Amino acid sequence: MIESKYAVTSFSYPMKIDCVRFFVTDGNLFASWLIDVLGFELVWGNQEFPWIGELSEGNHPSQHTYILQSGSVRLIVSSPQQPSDDAVRYLQTHPPGVGEISFLVDNIEEAIARLDQNQIQILTPLQELKLEHQQIRWLTIAGWSSLTHISHVLVERRWLTENLPCNHSPSPLEIDHIVINVPDGELIPVSNWYKNILGFQPQQSFNIQTETSGLCSQVMMSPCGRVQIPINQPTTANSQIQEFINANNGAGIQHIALRLPNIIDAITQLRQRGLQFLSVPPSYYTNVCQRHGFPLTTAELQAIASQQILVDWHQNTPFSPLLQIFTQPIFAEPTFFFEFIERRQQAKGFGEGNFRALFTAIESEQDKRGTLRS
Repeated sequence: MIESKYAVTSFSYPMKIDCVRFFVTDGNLFASWLIDVLGFELVWGNQEFPWIGELSEGNHPSQHTYILQSGSVRLIVSSPQQPSDDAVRYLQTHPPGVGEISFLVDNIEEAIARLDQNQIQILTPLQELKLEHQQIRWLTIAGWSSLTHISHVLVERRWLTENLPCNHSPSPLEIDHIVINVPDGELIPVSNWYKNILGFQPQQSFNIQTETSGLCSQVMMSPCGRVQIPINQPTTANSQIQEFINANNGAGIQHIALRLPNIIDAITQLRQRGLQFLSVPPSYYTNVCQRHGFPLTTAELQAIASQQILVDWHQNTPFSPLLQIFTQPIFAEPTFFFEFIERRQQAKGFGEGNFRALFTAIESEQDKRGTLRS
């Protein structure tokens, strides 16, 4: 049960992910990788993201900041330029990774009222910018005490014309969820923070334990259901969550899950572009197809086994399966990675079978690095 020291209030404003910002040592290299491997497109002009600053002449991003988009997913990549930059401050303590999440809200005044009521520190006070097609208002707050290095931007966008510019690329990609790893003992406080400051509600919880290590996890969801944040904490000193915390020098964003409509075709293409994924043993597919209600055809089973995609489903809704796959760590450290997920028939939640399979797959990689049994 999640209890809270914060003021208990109701939240009515819808919310979704507006953009995610990475801080990296070489912005050009990472942006090029996102374009060449994941298929993102470079978007020139940062007027829609005024909080990132770092403009060069002509209102174009400097060579140290890149804005990329695929479908509704918008990523900002920043690398150090000046000593006062956010990227410098982040990278002084942490390896490359996600340092900022922006949430799009319908009513920023209501969000501010919740912040004031709970005496939350505002890093950047409410600001406003009026563009040709929209009016943008935003403010920035720090995360929970162990996540103060990950800022949270609350942004409201008011469209000023009926003839809206198209700001989506043809890709159907969306952010499905963002996963946070926190130290032992902080799962409940961090969950409480998202519940009472941003209005998230607890959903599924997991307690995964193998012969060698374990974790527990709490899924938090925004009131409108459009933003999901699973929060993990280690239950053993050699847990992969603890390895992440050690390598990241603290809590942080473990992975971003990107949702797409046809995961089999997408992963085939991504492998051809050189993207590497966690390995799944053949025995997984032998066992999964014997579970009651297995939802895939023989051809689909062969296809997911070929691409090493995981599949899970709830026993009451077998025709709404989850298909998931996870990349190897993106950076040099065993920290951030991407997930790709397909939710058939609007499948909800998270499958414990896939969760356990992911944990086991990462454990295998951890064993190769020598940090599992040390």
